[in-house]
Amino acid sequence: MRLSRLGWAGAAGAVAALAMAGAALAWGHTGHRDIGYLAIESLPADLPVFLRASADDIAELARELDRSKGAGAVHDKDRDPGHYIDLDDNARSDGGPSIDSLPPTREAYEAALGAVGSNSWHAGYLPYSIISSWQQLKTDLAYWRVLNEALKIPSTPDRRAWLEADLRRRQALILSDIGALAHYVGDGSQPLHVSLHYNGWGDFPNPNNYTRAAIHGPFEGEFVARNVTLEAVRAAMSPYRDCGCPIEQRTAQYLRTSWTFVEPLYQLWGQGAFNNGDPRGRDFAVARVAAGASELRDLIIEAWKASETQKVGWPAINAQDVAGGRDAIPSLRGAD
Repeated sequence: MRLSRLGWAGAAGAVAALAMAGAALAWGHTGHRDIGYLAIESLPADLPVFLRASADDIAELARELDRSKGAGAVHDKDRDPGHYIDLDDNARSDGGPSIDSLPPTREAYEAALGAVGSNSWHAGYLPYSIISSWQQLKTDLAYWRVLNEALKIPSTPDRRAWLEADLRRRQALILSDIGALAHYVGDGSQPLHVSLHYNGWGDFPNPNNYTRAAIHGPFEGEFVARNVTLEAVRAAMSPYRDCGCPIEQRTAQYLRTSWTFVEPLYQLWGQGAFNNGDPRGRDFAVARVAAGASELRDLIIEAWKASETQKVGWPAINAQDVAGGRDAIPSLRGAD
């Protein structure tokens, strides 16, 4: 959802949109639920059981970052731009850094945008939302691994009770992590979340006469709810892909791919393909939701793999250290 960027007429339009249940949410409730549910459903059997049993929870948590909107001006103004990135027709963020060579941190990204008279509150910072959420998931999975290794070692009743309680807390945090990651990854599969042309072509050169009408909400919400089914998205998902690259590179590749569908979307809109029942529009929407579900599944798998060697706590420790006999309690509970 892009409350402050939908291009509707004035603040009154944004307020009205917020008041409408389910209106103009990124992918709407249907798309975000499908992405979260199908990603978990398709996880391989070697991932933790509690994760593979959480499809219903993740389906709902995938909507949470939109449901929290309207909490207040500070909350919304800071968080809303994390749901999108305004790439221009050269795949540059609001005329600044290219999606292919984004600065390594949001601080550096802010400086690069400032050099062209923009900022991340205007241009959006979706890539950093995805990367940060993935890094948090990886870290919490590493804590989960350490806790499980620690529980394999004979211990006093008090120590064991603390480890078991902390494991329960960590599992709840992991589901929350995945809900946030699911939402941002879902936003990234929607072409209008990665383009300056986010709600009609706007006041830009328009040689192909693409619509300037507000198409954002009608496409991702009402159309998807009426035409996209869980079964169709499941069938359209791609096999697991390990890009063999850092999360920063993978995220840039993912968002660039979504950006390539901006003009096809506008072309289909002009052809009337998003009238209910038209298979061209339906297939387009199904494919983009499936791309989000596939990417989310892959990122969860990659976070699980990376968590095996990730060190956590202080003094820093990983699951391999605990398996080798190191006491986890000082690092997990704190020795001060």
